[in-house]
Amino acid sequence: MTHSRLTVLRPLRLLTLAAAMMFSVAHADEYADVSQLVRSGKLPEALSKADQYLVATPRDPQMRFLKGVIQRDSGKTTDAIATFTRLTEDFPELPEPYNNLAVLYAGQSQFDKARTALEMAIRTNPSYATAHENLGDVYAKLASQAYNKALQLDAANPAVPPKLALIRELFSPTGAKNQRPVAAAVTAPVIPTPLAAKPAPTLPGPVPGKPAPAAVPSAAPVVAAAAAASAAPTPTPAATPAPAAANQSRDAEAAVIAWAKAWAARDMKSYFAAYGKDFDPPGSMSRSAWEEERRQRITTKSKITVKLENLSVTVTGNNMAVAKFRQDYKANDLAVSSRKTLNLVKVGDRWQIVKESTGT
Repeated sequence: MTHSRLTVLRPLRLLTLAAAMMFSVAHADEYADVSQLVRSGKLPEALSKADQYLVATPRDPQMRFLKGVIQRDSGKTTDAIATFTRLTEDFPELPEPYNNLAVLYAGQSQFDKARTALEMAIRTNPSYATAHENLGDVYAKLASQAYNKALQLDAANPAVPPKLALIRELFSPTGAKNQRPVAAAVTAPVIPTPLAAKPAPTLPGPVPGKPAPAAVPSAAPVVAAAAAASAAPTPTPAATPAPAAANQSRDAEAAVIAWAKAWAARDMKSYFAAYGKDFDPPGSMSRSAWEEERRQRITTKSKITVKLENLSVTVTGNNMAVAKFRQDYKANDLAVSSRKTLNLVKVGDRWQIVKESTGT
């Protein structure tokens, strides 16, 4: 099945929300069936099955998102725009529908609307790298249009042609050698496999005369500094049983877990205290504006659960650490799973967040 290329300077990415959202075991088969029909090119059957599912669960965000993808792949652009627009109205926390709206608007050369949609995606999730890249592409197209208009009004202006040529060369398929390949638009949703937590291995007890075995990381590993044993006994002092790096890592991990618990409990005082004074709020927001927005989003939820999976903390030195994990978030009828990275700095005896990013 062939899909037409978008008219933006290089194709924007049509993402699938299925790769970023959780689903219950009860509905996994329905999502998988629709996805398989899409992969097989059976779009009418996929759309029919999605509609049947939505009769019973009309607010299901993932199936509605899949429906929008199917409509887009079927050439029903107007219907797809309507589907994604309603998703942004019902679930303004999700950046992906805004991104897909931008892709569709760009395909219709409505670049002002595409820009607005991408700005909303970034406001919703300032760490959404794809939206930032797509916004750059839209700005480049708008700049190209402006430069062409400038030439129409003043063809003798020597400053405009080099700028226009630079944009054309930058986004040309045969442009600079170092330009990375253009990513094709995703047309088939990917249903994720739930991650099964692996139990921590049981370590053998110490053997007299031999060094104790090194700790093996569990499903939520803590990075520790391993001391290398020499081949022959030496008069050097014995290694300390609890290396400083291991203690630092455990403390940083505890700070991340406390942050998640405060979020789930809607304990705004503890939640904000998890962020250091050097935390840079997203976009151009002030710290006070960011806190007010977070307070409004968190306290208006009747119930929140935040689950961290595969938590890994690495101490990078100079009282700095990086925590990476998969975050499963549920609030009311919304469930989202995403990869997250927190950069932490130790201030006094506390680890605090100074940077927060999603999708890394």
